[in-house]
Amino acid sequence: MSLPYKSLASFFLLFSFSTKGSTLGEPRVLWGALGRDVNLDIPNFQMSDVINEVRWEAEGRRVAQLKGKNQYRLNQTYEILPNGTLKIKHLERSLHNIYKVIIYNTSGTSVLDKEFHLRIQEMVSKPQISWDCSNKTLTCEVVNGTNPKLNLYQHGKYLMKGSGKIITYRWKKLTEAFSCTASNEVSEESDAVAVSCSGKRMNLFLIAGFCVGGGLLALSVALIICYTYKRKMRNGRRCEHTDHDTLSDFEPSCSKLPNGLAESPCSHRRGAGDKHPQNNHRGRGPKALPHPSPTSSKSVSLPPSPTT
Repeated sequence: MSLPYKSLASFFLLFSFSTKGSTLGEPRVLWGALGRDVNLDIPNFQMSDVINEVRWEAEGRRVAQLKGKNQYRLNQTYEILPNGTLKIKHLERSLHNIYKVIIYNTSGTSVLDKEFHLRIQEMVSKPQISWDCSNKTLTCEVVNGTNPKLNLYQHGKYLMKGSGKIITYRWKKLTEAFSCTASNEVSEESDAVAVSCSGKRMNLFLIAGFCVGGGLLALSVALIICYTYKRKMRNGRRCEHTDHDTLSDFEPSCSKLPNGLAESPCSHRRGAGDKHPQNNHRGRGPKALPHPSPTSSKSVSLPPSPTT
């Protein structure tokens, strides 16, 4: 009597698991990106009716379990997908671990044991390319990323590589553009740039010209301010009357005011210690003639009258 087709298929599936998965061997290495999700897929495995339980452990502790239609998970970080894959969400560095899957059939027999070594890396950032025209050197650098590998190319031709976060290259020709690639096990980023030193020299000349021009302009403004200040001071002194008897030596700004108006701001003011009397002339009028003294007067003889 022949076995039913379904029973025969289950027999071959169980035989396959028994011969392949009973030994652990070396853990399979899987890489996950920090802050991202990762799936631990079971190679050469498909769910069937003879599978009763899929159990995932980390350091001997159960983190997720699928038994029949019931699912268990230690916390929201872990989830078992319908095909038995373990999904780990929002990877943190502390989740770096060796995970083990154990699959049981309906008889409670283990048909598959497999270990996965999960390693977590930070994704690399986009490389930054800079150069120094005076030294003819080009630098490629990445800020973020675990164990980045840098490769430098010129027009697709490989130039050099480095295992750190920065590499420096001394060029011979600038005929072609440079490109730099940063990568690790979980990510890859690249950037390209056409290096031009003539533009940088021109920029330096422009900056120097602006600096010199700005300095000359500031000096010119300072000289104009000083000249204006000195001229105002000089004009102020001209309105100070010293020992003149009249205002004949005054500037035109100190000209005579109409009668009845207030005294000019340029009017002479004398202190109590002045030796000469104050002159209150308001204009450029003639000097007052002194009265002749009696002693200095002279007689004037009249011409003789004509004889009749």
